[in-house]
Amino acid sequence: MLEFTKMQGLGNDFICVDYDKVSRYNLSIFSKYVCDRHFGIGADGVILYSKSKIADCKMRIFNSDGTEANMCGNGIRCLARLMYENGFINKNKMKIETLAGIKEVECITQNEKIMSIKVNMGKPQMDINKLPIYIPRNYKYHSNKCKLMLKVGDREIEGIFLSIGNPHTVIEYKGITDAQVAKYGKIVENYKYFPQKTNVEFVEIIDRNNINMKVWERGAGRTLACGTGAVASSYAMYKEEKVDNEVNVKLDGGDLKICIEDDETVSMEGIALKVFEGEIDL
Repeated sequence: MLEFTKMQGLGNDFICVDYDKVSRYNLSIFSKYVCDRHFGIGADGVILYSKSKIADCKMRIFNSDGTEANMCGNGIRCLARLMYENGFINKNKMKIETLAGIKEVECITQNEKIMSIKVNMGKPQMDINKLPIYIPRNYKYHSNKCKLMLKVGDREIEGIFLSIGNPHTVIEYKGITDAQVAKYGKIVENYKYFPQKTNVEFVEIIDRNNINMKVWERGAGRTLACGTGAVASSYAMYKEEKVDNEVNVKLDGGDLKICIEDDETVSMEGIALKVFEGEIDL
């Protein structure tokens, strides 16, 4: 029997497992099986944690389709809470190793109770020469922001491509419906310009400090929230001079606070909660 903990950050849910207990398995097949909401536990992804030689712990994240992601904003908050509350890490400020580098995480507490979790996400990457993207030779694009026109179904949509350790395409779209997120999101995720595919965020600006965001996640599809997507959307709109440096991102599963510092490093703050602990027979 395999012990696991189910965690969620704004409805973005994860199965957290000690890597040493599943290292003998094919992790892609394992992730698809346990994430299945009918025949498995059910989740958007699997978080595997282990000891690290360069940080307080190491995180690997697999999507529900079995692909491995470099980074997950909601996932790292979930792992930080699990590590702190279960005593694996006995301090509220910690460093977590990911495929996107070491991330500094702080569990913000009051009377020893975690109120929120803040993550230093680093500086987003918008240099087209350092992004996982292929653009035809004669294609005209805005090199300073990597703005692209994408043929999506029956229309052309402008997207801003950037990386937060994983690739994102941010699309400003007022009044988008869930059906349109699914329709357009799947097309953009697999667009020919993106050899590693892309996460897709649809953004509607409310005012200088608030935006609505719906997301189609690479490897997971429609989810209630995406932490790196909230960072990507806020930063993209900030570079477009449409929002200030502090942004409240309203997602289907709740809100995230995004702050862009003077050096353009970005922090993300929000909740993460334990759903339940259990065992599964593999």
